[in-house]
Amino acid sequence: MDTTAKLTLLLNDPDLPEALKAIAEKVLNKERITFEEGVYLYQHAELGYLGVLANYIREEKHGYKTFFNRNFHIEPTNVCVYDCKFCSYSRLIKQREEGWEMSVDGMMDILKKYDQEPVTEVHVTGGVVPKQNLEFYSEFFRRTKAHRPDLHIKALTPVEYYYIFKKAKLSHYEGMKYLKEAGLDSMPGGGAEIFHPEVREKIAHDKCTAEQWLDIHEQAHKLGMRSNATMLYGHIEEFWHRVDHMERLRQLQDKTGGFQAFIPLKFRNQNNQMDHVPEVSVIEDLRNYAIARIYMDNFDHIKAYWAMISRQTAQLSLNFGVDDIDGTLDDTTKIYSMAGAEEQTPAMSTQELVQLIKQVGRAPIERDTLYNVVTDYTDVVFEQEAKPQYYKLPVIN
Repeated sequence: MDTTAKLTLLLNDPDLPEALKAIAEKVLNKERITFEEGVYLYQHAELGYLGVLANYIREEKHGYKTFFNRNFHIEPTNVCVYDCKFCSYSRLIKQREEGWEMSVDGMMDILKKYDQEPVTEVHVTGGVVPKQNLEFYSEFFRRTKAHRPDLHIKALTPVEYYYIFKKAKLSHYEGMKYLKEAGLDSMPGGGAEIFHPEVREKIAHDKCTAEQWLDIHEQAHKLGMRSNATMLYGHIEEFWHRVDHMERLRQLQDKTGGFQAFIPLKFRNQNNQMDHVPEVSVIEDLRNYAIARIYMDNFDHIKAYWAMISRQTAQLSLNFGVDDIDGTLDDTTKIYSMAGAEEQTPAMSTQELVQLIKQVGRAPIERDTLYNVVTDYTDVVFEQEAKPQYYKLPVIN
């Protein structure tokens, strides 16, 4: 049964509450749901219902295509001037002996290790320290482009940029323009956490505000750069805080069209100051992906980081609105593993990623950072590839 038939069947269910039926009709008619309807979904919608709606939208936009990219991470430091309560990765300046701080030469050494690899993107993010300033990053961007002009630089978040630009006495626009001219291509989505101040003040009181985060993305979009957006969920926030967060992103996307992907990030509770807060279930993970797909109607892509939520949950998410599972292919990132993610050594080859996607009946598409197709692996068979063993996804009627 195709997704349209499933949605029609759902709409004809006499036991479906009127409020849920009205939302499903909006999805069928490609109409935007309201803030109140978003909150209602979190409060009342069951996983099966959400899966039908989210998968309908996902397949209307992308069919069976599931995207990944070949990238690698450079994390210049895990020392940080900020004290985010949920962070398992960073070490405060007073604990810097427990961390690392790279030089530009050290970052270039890592980059050069990939000279013979068909990677398309370097993803740069980490902590915030004074010496890794505007000139530090502009030097790295210039040297990267001089060494490998084709490599896409996706680097830093508004948390780093706000600090760097303030120190350099530049406006957000001036700072982004300067770094774009140095070689910056796009921006990842980190640092968003939860925008609403009553939550943000408790979990990340000293980093940039929601308004500053959004403005830096807006200035990047004005300069023609694309970016992503995240939301840290499953800690002390309430459902309406999540919808408020998505609403602010949806409004900026209406204005600029510069966001590519929305990435819900699951709170992990190991080795941080919020280890007393229990983690949400896989069911809630899938509900959250699905509601994000329904609510974020002007975002092309919903992404799940397999390294954060496990390979199996990533596979399940592909039936709940997700169409991208990122592409960290080696053990170069410690942000998730230090917080207790299932993947303690997040390494996966292209063949493994392709098989992961094929196992659940999706079509693996290697993309570049801007979602241009690099290779369609739908009909590619690797040497010594085992016959696919398809996992049964939940049957949703």
